[in-house]
Amino acid sequence: MGFFTKDIKTLNDLFVHTLKDIYYAEQQIAKNLPDMIEKATDSDLKNGFQTHLSETNGQITRLEKVFQMHGVEVQGVDCPAIDGILEEASDIAGDVDDKQVLDAALIAAAQAVEHYEITRYGTLIAWAKMLGRDDCASVLQQTLDEEKATDEKLNTMALRSVNKKAA
Repeated sequence: MGFFTKDIKTLNDLFVHTLKDIYYAEQQIAKNLPDMIEKATDSDLKNGFQTHLSETNGQITRLEKVFQMHGVEVQGVDCPAIDGILEEASDIAGDVDDKQVLDAALIAAAQAVEHYEITRYGTLIAWAKMLGRDDCASVLQQTLDEEKATDEKLNTMALRSVNKKAA
């Protein structure tokens, strides 16, 4: 099912499709984070990625809970957006020789991922509330809060040290 197909007829259909989209995205992020951890040379960045991998696994579990709460099968759908963001991150990381510049590139890539997740979770929360599913919205809000905090930590790390070292 494509994102805007005739299979999506109601806001509930759209909610479920987007839930499947972010579920797939979180799984792909969990698969890609170990590579980012390995490539990072800044110890704070490496530790931050390790922490976020653990958070991502918890977010996948939370999404499974939302699927169950909403009474739909747990499954993902291909998400070309996250695939593209992760592919670009891998391509850029492969093209950078200077380790300090690589750390800056990894932060930029990670922030692109975080921003995608923030938009998806914000949308899902709004739709869950419109559908009268404040219970689902509450679970999704926990993840949105984590994603925003991760983005802020990455931004702080970039501005305080990583970008300066790369310059």
